[in-house]
Amino acid sequence: MKKLFLLTAFGALFLINSIQAQETRTITLQEAIDLALDNNYLLKQAENNLELSDKRILSEKADFLPSVSSSMRYSKTTGRQFVQETLSFTDVTSSSTSGSISANMPIFNGFNNILTLRASESGQNSSEENFNRTRENVIFDTASRYLRVLLDMQLLEDARENLETTLKQLDQTKAQVEVGSRPNVDLYNQEATVANAELTITQRENALKLSKLQLVRSLQVDPLVNYEFVVPNFDPEAVKSSPVANYDARDLIEEALLNRSDLKSAEYNLESLKYQLQIAKGSLLPTVSANASVSSGYSDQYRLGGQDVSFSDQFFDQRVNKSLGISLSLPIFNNWNRMYNIQSSQVSLKNAELGLENTKLQIIQEITQAFNDFTSLTAQLEAAEKSLVASERAFATQQERYNVGASTLIELSQAQNQYLQAQSSRTSALYNLIFQEKLLDYYLGKLTGEDVRFD
Repeated sequence: MKKLFLLTAFGALFLINSIQAQETRTITLQEAIDLALDNNYLLKQAENNLELSDKRILSEKADFLPSVSSSMRYSKTTGRQFVQETLSFTDVTSSSTSGSISANMPIFNGFNNILTLRASESGQNSSEENFNRTRENVIFDTASRYLRVLLDMQLLEDARENLETTLKQLDQTKAQVEVGSRPNVDLYNQEATVANAELTITQRENALKLSKLQLVRSLQVDPLVNYEFVVPNFDPEAVKSSPVANYDARDLIEEALLNRSDLKSAEYNLESLKYQLQIAKGSLLPTVSANASVSSGYSDQYRLGGQDVSFSDQFFDQRVNKSLGISLSLPIFNNWNRMYNIQSSQVSLKNAELGLENTKLQIIQEITQAFNDFTSLTAQLEAAEKSLVASERAFATQQERYNVGASTLIELSQAQNQYLQAQSSRTSALYNLIFQEKLLDYYLGKLTGEDVRFD
């Protein structure tokens, strides 16, 4: 019975795994971006930090209200003790109850509440911009990995077409060797060419599997499912005629300095640190606060005119105390802690200013490099297309010459290899140019998730 149960369990597990292994899901670029935005843990952490900053703002606003506290106390004492109500020491068991409610409200605290609220609001703005930049990073990483998958798919397709052509050439060479028009060495060379073409396919299949695995990992979806990624309709002419090519690098830099979320986040963070420095300096000022309290109590030893007094008469009438006051606190010496806090805030502010300048320089360098790369890749694509046309003609010419016995198999193989390399170079140049255009959008801070298209 136990063996039957184990056999059934293993069979069910094998069936489930088989179903999962056979399951195929098709994903478009937009779906991939949406999945990444939903599942990326860095984005979720940034969103949590944003929610926390909202809570902090609410807490800072509540600091303008008075703080109110209350307490209740009950005690029971046995033994010789001084009973205030009878003004004598008596060996007795007594019980007492007391309660109070008090309120405290700062009138002046060096503008701490106002500055703290403004610092928190700046921190919240910084968190929002940081969230936006994290979102752009997720979109860009996903689009880049998706584009890598498409490139590897196209390279694999080129390699398969090359293998098909090579196999046809092998059949032709076999026929020519059988009738004696070609030597056996041509057959051996062509078989070696076929083997190299098969090796290229294996290498590109592995590259495609790796790029798919990296994309699935970034999407944080079930890796056991088989995924197929939709190829958009590419228009090479549209890529080459991109308006980016007509832009001026200075205009792009100005646009990036206005749009980049990481720069805005650094600016808001700097603003928050300025408020924190004012808060630290404000700790040297005196503070003024108002307070009020009401308290009452009950004791079973309390007597009035020799008569017991009930709980309600004591607690709510005869033993009620009220107070109202204003307190002034002037800091004189606090072990240099306040001065250290001021100096620490000044250093943090200086470091933030240096970080902001570095961020600006980094943006300028990124835009300049990305624009230069885009211009260079545009020229590379034009050169690769010319090379592809020339190598295709050369291969066709060598094929015709070989068919009539005017060229050798080695010459034909060299022309075929050049044609394959030209195909790969053109494919890589096209995808790199598309990637570079999206890279510019990323550096300009213009990626929103809805405008990432490859067609």
